[in-house]
Amino acid sequence: MTTQTELATFGGGCFWCIDAAFRQVKGVVQVLSGYAGGEIAAPTYQQICTGQTGHAEVVQIEFDPTVVTFDTLLAMFFVLHDATQLNRQGNDIGTQYRSVIFYHSDQQQQSSQEKIAALQPTLSAPIVTELSPAPVFYSAEQYHQDYYNANPNQGYCSIMIAPKIAKFSAMFTNYLIE
Repeated sequence: MTTQTELATFGGGCFWCIDAAFRQVKGVVQVLSGYAGGEIAAPTYQQICTGQTGHAEVVQIEFDPTVVTFDTLLAMFFVLHDATQLNRQGNDIGTQYRSVIFYHSDQQQQSSQEKIAALQPTLSAPIVTELSPAPVFYSAEQYHQDYYNANPNQGYCSIMIAPKIAKFSAMFTNYLIE
């Protein structure tokens, strides 16, 4: 019997961190870092970095919903970034770093709206996460794929990503690949 997989597409700042976290999750079949939501076809990283293309850095996650649900992935997504920062995550500033959920179904849209509504009372600032139908996804250049695991001692990885991964791992231990 073959299980039908689903897609989830999230943007929460630099895709290296989001990519690294979701690669650890049981039921995640594939994680691709890439670009979505902009005006030009097949953008490059250099184009994205200008902030002029309209794309967000995102990860597209293929997952088995019988092992991990979209709602669980949403909970993880909101732990991995600050959904109250408009067009930025920490020192990464620009629309390419916006908080965004590109939903692939009406159910994902509804679940995302419900999650945001449930989280909002727990935060001191408004959630600014964009909700939009999933547009064309463009895979990022190969060197961006699984960047953290390939470069754990690189400065950004060790200072910015490692603490987020440690927090994520502690919170979601039961969902991680052993």
